[in-house]
Amino acid sequence: MKIYALIDCNSFYASCEKVFRPDLKNRPVVVLSNNDGCIIARSAEAKALGVEMGGPYFKIKAELARKGVRVFSSNYELYGDMSARVMDILRGFSPDIEVYSIDEAFVGLDGTDDLDAEGRRIKRRIYTWTGLPVSVGIAETKTLAKIANRIAKKSPKAGGVLDLFKSRFREKALEATDIIDIWGVGRRLSKRLRNMGINSALDLSRANEQIIRKEFGVTLLRTVLELRGISCIPLDMAPPPKQGICFSRSFGRPVEELRELKEAVASYSARVAEKLRGQESVAGAIDIYITTNRFREEDPQYSAHLTRTFPVATSDTSEIIDYAASGLERIFRAGYRYKKAAVTATGVVPADSVQTNLFDTAMRGRNENAISVMDELNHRFGRDTVVPAATGLGAAWHMRREMKSPAYTTDWDELPRAI
Repeated sequence: MKIYALIDCNSFYASCEKVFRPDLKNRPVVVLSNNDGCIIARSAEAKALGVEMGGPYFKIKAELARKGVRVFSSNYELYGDMSARVMDILRGFSPDIEVYSIDEAFVGLDGTDDLDAEGRRIKRRIYTWTGLPVSVGIAETKTLAKIANRIAKKSPKAGGVLDLFKSRFREKALEATDIIDIWGVGRRLSKRLRNMGINSALDLSRANEQIIRKEFGVTLLRTVLELRGISCIPLDMAPPPKQGICFSRSFGRPVEELRELKEAVASYSARVAEKLRGQESVAGAIDIYITTNRFREEDPQYSAHLTRTFPVATSDTSEIIDYAASGLERIFRAGYRYKKAAVTATGVVPADSVQTNLFDTAMRGRNENAISVMDELNHRFGRDTVVPAATGLGAAWHMRREMKSPAYTTDWDELPRAI
């Protein structure tokens, strides 16, 4: 029988900030979104103080300071590396792993005798090797494992680990789980279910299958069966390549000049090309989008996008940058203060499925060596070690991160020091 464990890092971004700062132990910590906009992560101590998720930083800056809350800009390099370390540890427990998000993973524990002990070994090892606290939920379906994990995180008695596999406490756990907290239900569906008298996970598990399928479809029916202990959602250990790849950022300050906008679009194009090569794909077209800040009513507003098709599908950085730049020139309008740009690769297909012509093959052969060297250097020494000149150096449009912590684990110059 299948056994699933869901491992979820507690307050992941905030916990990462605390790992290399022992002075922040038991201190409230929050992490801000891009350009230091809104709160996107809170430590348990910050939650206890009533700090709300999504609160605009500029509005509550004084309040956070008064409460002694430590504030950090988002440090995605650190979070990504810490996530990779956690996932590597989990692979030591089982080859069956589905990385569900940056801070969550499902692990197959089929054949494990003492599930509670194994869950506590996982929790202990991750904390010992990374300093990150995690919660572990175990059950015979992924949906039940999600519920077990949620209770494990909130219940002091569970100690961060809850095994619901064939547990006599399962009905109690389902009864304690509100309908909106079930994986895949959400706010809109929960309203419709409440109107039918279904208010908890236990209610949904006992719902009539025919009515659920007729009113909500097969997806929610699978959830009902999963709540009954019937596995319907297997581990997705090899997710399919993305069919569209987008890179989008808001600027650290308004951008008015075409030159600066070109640098930003070139930087985003290079990142899209890197992602394409990472999944061994190529793109048939590229979409360029620019927009002003619609929240600044005093400014004139403008947004536009343009799609450009490649003669032959590509993941070549220079080719994607060239097409994006020429597309940008066609939609750019002077006299506006641009807030955001996006570059999206569409028509994404496997690289080995593309039919090239003689001249295209010769040209790409010359570029492949340079791209390969660039990718290798960036992989070995850190992202943006080598970048195309078109992306600019030290550009002022870069995302604002005034309170960013060091790249403790990915930059030799920012390694933590013991004094």
